[in-house]
Amino acid sequence: MKLLNSVNISFFIGLVSIFFFTGCSSKNVDNDYNKFYKNTNNSKINNSPEMHRATMRPYSVFGIKYYPEIAKIGDRFEGIASWYGPDFHSKKTSNGEIYNMYDMTAAHKTLPMNTVVRVDNLENGKSTIVRINDRGPFVSGRIIDLSNKAAHAISMVGAGTAKVKVTVLGYNGEIENSKAPALEVIDTPKEEKIEPFEAIEIKEDNIVVTTPVSTQIGAKVANNKSSNQKIVGNSKVAIQVGAFSKLEGANKVKKDYQNKYPSKIVEYVNQNGLYKVLIKGFSSEQDAVNFRSTNGLNNAVIIK
Repeated sequence: MKLLNSVNISFFIGLVSIFFFTGCSSKNVDNDYNKFYKNTNNSKINNSPEMHRATMRPYSVFGIKYYPEIAKIGDRFEGIASWYGPDFHSKKTSNGEIYNMYDMTAAHKTLPMNTVVRVDNLENGKSTIVRINDRGPFVSGRIIDLSNKAAHAISMVGAGTAKVKVTVLGYNGEIENSKAPALEVIDTPKEEKIEPFEAIEIKEDNIVVTTPVSTQIGAKVANNKSSNQKIVGNSKVAIQVGAFSKLEGANKVKKDYQNKYPSKIVEYVNQNGLYKVLIKGFSSEQDAVNFRSTNGLNNAVIIK
């Protein structure tokens, strides 16, 4: 992450209360938080009406005015993503929470706090889901500032920035919040390049999924086992070895891992547009832990 970005965010976090306007905005934007707000009783995030009222006001940073605005579910934006980490760890974010670089969160200049978005790295095809709990990045051309963990998930930490597509999934820390404004027509997404697989961890930071059960983690979508394969174990423990926004990527990785580990079940599940590849067939959680360690899958996630 570039130093200029860090400085800009740091100034904003420290002076945000000074720069909020108390008067009416001269720009016609939809910033009525009552249109999307609902009490989700999620004590793990700050989602109070008072917080939304404060953070939806126009504000100014370094002489530039920003106007928080409600987007519709399904709205998409393209631009440059950056990330921020150790320098801001344990400091307050714009919505009053404590920044944790190991949570799946992000900063955005205008989206409401607790908006849930999917971030697609257009340079390598990797995707992740994050919750907005901060303002920034205040650098021209950049549209989102990811936590260190989220940046790792789409493999952009080393480069510092990446071209991304941001898709709005919901509000109030939920996916497909029933009270949020919906987009009636969503354009067909562009084909994404499928790159060689790298195991990643997807941690969804207290995001509540309100879609049907069939889309949840664990829902069986595909099973590539054959009659001559020996399947061991019947526990529900699985190892997640990848997550993709495109079915082609999930299929490729599923086949590669099934060929590599024929004694296991390898399948993918569709969770809110993200295809997650799972290895199953373990007798216990310890069995899965041992398998992960033995096979060098240190970045993979144990799911129970």
